[in-house]
Amino acid sequence: MKNIFIILAIIVVAGLGFYFFNSSKEAKQEEETQTRKVLLYYYDQNQDKDESGNIMCSRNGLVPVEREIPITQTPIQDTVKLLLKGELTPQERSQGLGTEYPLPGFSLQAASLEDGVLTLTFEDPNNRSVGGSCRVGILWFQIEATAKQFPEVEQVRFMPEELFQP
Repeated sequence: MKNIFIILAIIVVAGLGFYFFNSSKEAKQEEETQTRKVLLYYYDQNQDKDESGNIMCSRNGLVPVEREIPITQTPIQDTVKLLLKGELTPQERSQGLGTEYPLPGFSLQAASLEDGVLTLTFEDPNNRSVGGSCRVGILWFQIEATAKQFPEVEQVRFMPEELFQP
């Protein structure tokens, strides 16, 4: 009789252990697959023309595109990194959206937020972020608008300061 109680106790403990192990595993998987919606700002030159049809190279051409990213501790950096990949769908391209991202060698190295000022530090060993004023302005505007969707970001600063020079 004593052996039966021991066997039943072992079965109950094993069953509870299996249940709790699977429950925590499922909760962890669920947590890992949670996402949030963010906006990436791309450029449509057709929305950025003056009355004469000249391209203005302004923020007026920025168009938000919704994407989903995993929920992490670094949503701003994750969103900027996704923008830098330049992944537009064929449908978005057919609607006139464009971007010069990705830029070979150009990458986000660090981000810090203090008193509403987001400082983004990039690496640009191939000097891909320089060029004409229209081009670099749009590159700048895309990152800035993408970062400013986060309410805690009031201003965006780029490092090193040599980036985005005409």
